[in-house]
Amino acid sequence: MDYSISFPNLGIAFAHVGKELRIGPLTIAYYGICIALGMLLGITAVTRHAKETGQKADDYVDICVWTMVAAIAGARLYYVAFSFDEYRNDLMGIFRIREGGLAIYGGLIAGVIAIFVLSHIKKISFRTILDTCVIGVPIGQIIGRWGNFFNREAFGDYTDNLFAMRLPVSAVRANEITARMWDNVVTENGVQFIQAHPTFLYEGVWNLLVLLVLFLMRKKTVFPGELFLIYLTGYGTGRFFIEMLRTDQLLIPGTQMPVSMVVSAGAAVVSLIIIVYGRIKYGREVRM
Repeated sequence: MDYSISFPNLGIAFAHVGKELRIGPLTIAYYGICIALGMLLGITAVTRHAKETGQKADDYVDICVWTMVAAIAGARLYYVAFSFDEYRNDLMGIFRIREGGLAIYGGLIAGVIAIFVLSHIKKISFRTILDTCVIGVPIGQIIGRWGNFFNREAFGDYTDNLFAMRLPVSAVRANEITARMWDNVVTENGVQFIQAHPTFLYEGVWNLLVLLVLFLMRKKTVFPGELFLIYLTGYGTGRFFIEMLRTDQLLIPGTQMPVSMVVSAGAAVVSLIIIVYGRIKYGREVRM
């Protein structure tokens, strides 16, 4: 199998990009390494933010660990729920998360539920925990998205733009190759290649911008929970447009509507409305 990945219009080519790291008898998927590294850096950012706001860092280590366990389970269940046909005849495949298949919105929903429970256990305001932990979310996403790079997944339809990514047909899932991609297949030395939008890269860059906004706003919020809502507004807006490009969309059952576009639009609009309302309400109270 050809393991190359290239960006021809940028003049960048990687001759061999494996999916796993082998250390003796041990095999570790790069996807898992990216997820773990993203979590570690996310926890570090959260504990530092907790210290900056006069909270106990140890509390947030516990909160992050339990929230991440819930988030991974939720991300997997969400993905499986909207793509169950892939696992109908291979139920054990549900547990092979090293092959990919984690949906961020499932993780967010499960994570928020976990934080709600933990807020009562830790006797810390639910909205305060959301605002503290949200700093780590885009960090985990930025690093975790590179797992999609190694797995050759989460890419968009055909493009020949500056950032176009070229992948061997044999290295990607057949159901993610569109008719437009087949019409523009490139053959080199007997190997067929598709060319696609590197949507994992687009989302990573967008999440970096969202992270910068969160850092700039972390000491300028007006009401508890606002920083989390800023994240939902920013991420939801970017994900809505990026999702349009992807070829592995999860669809609402019985429709051709991508569920992530619906959730993204809803999260962004509702969060923005709450932010505006909250700033008017709490801003008036501060002035009085």
